[in-house]
Amino acid sequence: MALHLIKLCVGAESLQDLKEWVAESSLTAIAAGLQPHTIHTTRMVPKRLDEILPGGSLYWVIKGQVAARQPLLDIMTFTGGDGITRCNLVLGPEVIETAPQPKRPFQGWRYLKAEDAPRDLGAIGDDVAAMPEDLRRELAELGLL
Repeated sequence: MALHLIKLCVGAESLQDLKEWVAESSLTAIAAGLQPHTIHTTRMVPKRLDEILPGGSLYWVIKGQVAARQPLLDIMTFTGGDGITRCNLVLGPEVIETAPQPKRPFQGWRYLKAEDAPRDLGAIGDDVAAMPEDLRRELAELGLL
């Protein structure tokens, strides 16, 4: 099983915000003749790359709950003009909704073991996937989902 990363989705008010941002980034990349990948730059470089790739995902925390994931396609390190090493997380263009899972705020990213990651929403059932995001969020907060 792959190791994953988890990160706060700063600036997104909802899952729809994340989906719109990813779609816009993908269209911009396609227009430039590039693959429709999303790039997220972070300062800290994961040291456990061989456990993350292939098969890992970046799980997004939105408003205190894990809400979605994007497959990690690559992790590329580089040194910026300021001499600081950073990395680009290359993410697949699909945003996969997950079962809501409460998560306290934290800085940067963290490793997420496969057994601790929330299931994909589609794996839970069509009834749950059809619920509005707000209702899923409330049910998760009550421990009912």
